[in-house]
This record gives sequence, structure tokens and C-alpha cells, in this order.
Amino acid sequence: MPVEPRIGFMLKQMNAAPQPDYEQLSADELRRSKNPVYVSEEGREEVKQVADRVIPLEGRDLPVRVYTPEGEAPYPALVYYHGGGFVLGSIDSHDSICRNLANSVRAVVISVDYRLAPEHKFPAAVEDAYESLLWIAEHPDVFGIDSARMAVGGDSAGGNLATVAAIKAREAGKPALLYQLLCYPAAGFEEEDPASLRENGEGYILTAGMMEWFSKQYLNKEEESRNPYAYPIHFQTEDLTGLPPAMVVTAQYDPLRDSGQAYAEKLMNAGVEVVYKNYEDLVHGFMNMHQLVPRTQEALNEMASQLRLALGTNGRFN
Repeated sequence: MPVEPRIGFMLKQMNAAPQPDYEQLSADELRRSKNPVYVSEEGREEVKQVADRVIPLEGRDLPVRVYTPEGEAPYPALVYYHGGGFVLGSIDSHDSICRNLANSVRAVVISVDYRLAPEHKFPAAVEDAYESLLWIAEHPDVFGIDSARMAVGGDSAGGNLATVAAIKAREAGKPALLYQLLCYPAAGFEEEDPASLRENGEGYILTAGMMEWFSKQYLNKEEESRNPYAYPIHFQTEDLTGLPPAMVVTAQYDPLRDSGQAYAEKLMNAGVEVVYKNYEDLVHGFMNMHQLVPRTQEALNEMASQLRLALGTNGRFN
């Protein structure tokens, strides 16, 4: 199946522009560059309440953005981690996604502004992901949520952090989670030359060169690429038993496709209930296009439907 036509047009424009030299590129330079994947604030979806807060963690304060939909407390909650290769992205870049999910699922969505590399290398983001999740669960009244009905979710690097936060929660015995929503998660690769990287390493937004550069920014040393808390595909199957059910989403034209599929299979082999969906006409980062490309909104609606089932809510797309 070919790439969705609107996305194909965007790709042609992007690929016609000069590509960065990753040997010379700094994180600040990439952050300052215009990224067409991240949609603008124009036409933002209205949510009953959107509030920026700060979570006090040990030795640091961590910003979060809280999206509260129509309805009455206590709400179920989705703790969300944005994508961006552990280097890019913010609660602003994924604002439209969180607004959409809050209204669609009728759940409070709490978007975590975790520390970014290279200023804060591994395991800083992992620490922020789990410790913020735990703090939220232990302070439900602050957010108007039911801590017995919580899920984690994220896309790309954020999908990685959601998987690891769920694993650390299972290991620590808290908090209890009902679900994981993992969209094209950067779970790592078990094999050296996966087909999805060969097929999609150039021309589809996320490139092989970008992935290598992101990894260098995130890790302290190359050996950490085999650390399962950095890339959870390296957890043993038995380490994944007892995790909450998950939806794992991938895109056909994404170098990370085989990473997400392999992690979904590993969860299944561990006895975890998994809904796996590969969107055969989409690319990496498609969630950020949901205001521009109706096909990607359809995919986001499907994810919201799974969350509603898991959290026991009645959303607007019923």
C-alpha cells in the first residue's frame, strides 16, 4: 500500500530540502529548526481545563500539563510521554494529541515534560518517567483522578519511556496500571539489520542517520544500547510477565516498525494481552499530523477506543 497521499506530498517537500549534517549538528540547532511534523497551535481543540503544574521530585521540579475533560472527578488518568528521540519535543509539541485524547477518552491526560538529552543523558528520562508516574498515583486529589484507573502512553521515545515506566512499576509493586498505549515505540532492535531500517532508513521523516544521532545524544556510552532500561527489547521475556495489557501501534513506512512489532511479540510471549496494529499507509510521527491528515485522526480514534475499553469510560466517539 502506498503512503497516504497527503503525507506523500509532505514527504516530497521535506526531502527536497537540504538534509542536516549529523556529524556537525548540535541539539540546540535541531531544536531551533522548523519541524513540519509538529502542528501549530492554531485551531487547538478546546478542553474543559488545561493547567500547567510542577511535580516536586527528589532534587528537581518536573513540569507537567494536565488536561481535564468534561465530566466529574474522579477521572481515570493517562500519563503521557512525548516523542522526540529523547532530545526534541515537549508538552507543547504534543499538546494537540493530549487534548484530543482527553476529550476522546474522557480521562485526565497528564503530559510529562521529562528531562532531555544531551543535557540530561540516560537514565534521567527514565527516572523522570517512573518517578512522575508514582508521584501522580500517590497524589490523586491534586489531579482529580482515580489512582486505581491509570494507564501510561507515549509515542516514539515516549513509547519507550512508557514501556519502561510500566516495567519499573511492576517491579516496585506500584502504582498499579490498567493499560499501556505504545505508539511506534523506540524499543530497540534485537537484530543488527532489521528490514524496517533497510526499507525506511531514508525519506520517511525519521532516518537512520537521525536514529544514530539521537542514540549518541541519549546514551553515555555505546554499551548502554544493550541496557534494557534504555531499550526495553533487551528485557528477557520472563521480565515482562505481569505487565498490564497493551496496544502497540506501528507504521509501515517507519524505520522503527520492526522494533515495535518485536516488542509486541515479546509481550505476547510473556502472556501479556496485546492489541497490535500496523498502519500500512502511514509514517513515523503520524500522531502529530492528526489535525492535518484525516487518516491519522482515524488512527488516533482507534487508540482512544482501546483506552476507553481499558479505563471503562464513555468517550465522544462511541
